[in-house]
Amino acid sequence: MPSPSHGWPGASANAPTAASARCALLDAADALEARLRAARGEIEAIAGDHENPVRGAMQEILRQRLWLQENAHTAALADLDAVRRSLDSARDSLEQQLQRVAQARAGH
Repeated sequence: MPSPSHGWPGASANAPTAASARCALLDAADALEARLRAARGEIEAIAGDHENPVRGAMQEILRQRLWLQENAHTAALADLDAVRRSLDSARDSLEQQLQRVAQARAGH
């Protein structure tokens, strides 16, 4: 039978809150990765080889996923929230870059 902590080892009394944070964190990482993959061609066409924001963002996602894999079951809620904010910030940056791409293509 699954535990309230969604099967995460080392769950504590705040497991439902921490489990929710872990699920939200994974959802945010998945959403950002999907958005990056969809926008990769457009951004790389504009950025060229010398500045590759997609590669950097994909590396950040990988770094966050590795951290989560190694630490999620023991991480404090504040740490999970910090990682989530980092992913949200990366997504916001991506959206700004996509807006600049769209403006450049529109001739603004």
